[in-house]
Amino acid sequence: MRVAEIMSKNFPFIREDELVTKARAMLRSHRTRILPVVNYDKRLLGIIYRRNIMAITSSVSAIRVKGLMENPRLVAVLDEDGYSVAKRMVKLDEWYAPVVETKENKLYKGVLGLENFIAHFLKTGSSKLSETLESIMSREIVTCSPDDEVDNVWRLMQRKAFAGLPVVKKDKLVGMVTQKDFLDSGAVMPTFESKKGRYKSPPKISAIMKTSVISLKPSATIRKAAEIMLNKNIGRLPITDEKNRLVGIVDREDIVRAFLYV
Repeated sequence: MRVAEIMSKNFPFIREDELVTKARAMLRSHRTRILPVVNYDKRLLGIIYRRNIMAITSSVSAIRVKGLMENPRLVAVLDEDGYSVAKRMVKLDEWYAPVVETKENKLYKGVLGLENFIAHFLKTGSSKLSETLESIMSREIVTCSPDDEVDNVWRLMQRKAFAGLPVVKKDKLVGMVTQKDFLDSGAVMPTFESKKGRYKSPPKISAIMKTSVISLKPSATIRKAAEIMLNKNIGRLPITDEKNRLVGIVDREDIVRAFLYV
């Protein structure tokens, strides 16, 4: 399996001299987690993550993409072995890798995401798909409360490098909050800049979290989780018991890791 066979070839990108506000709009409209940054020769220069955009609160910011982009931690090449790249992605905790034609010319060709591997594994019909989530779910779970301040939860997510957190109240799962929820909630953005913003009291997580949450039981299959992640564009799924108590979480890395290290 080569990178070129499973990558997303039409993944959106942005040029280095465009405004960060355009990058934010693209991340929202395309529901992507990253944006590769290229020059006018379409050579890869860097990458913009959702977390980069969260630092910009103004809707009329004059900051250019090149002032906010980061160097990719991992860049894949068209003819590389897909399994090798997947292992590096999991090791680095990177869900996406921009793809170039060669390391020398750096011509941007698309993006390889963990969802591409998940789709590939679903097509193979591996027996691993019938195993239960109990065998791969993470049991050490970081959560937040509906009453937690947005600022504090965002900082926690940044510190832990999490893109989403389960929201729990009285030991019961009541919602999920993700980077996308922060990005979509423009009204709360000024609190990231200062505690002395225009809000007298910081907004709570209850104001931006999603309460309609898809969860699974530990007995559900890896196939079921993988299909939901792909069909709903979900990065992680909370695992609950019969009383709706949170007992684990499964994300895309857990699914991919299950197939890489059989």
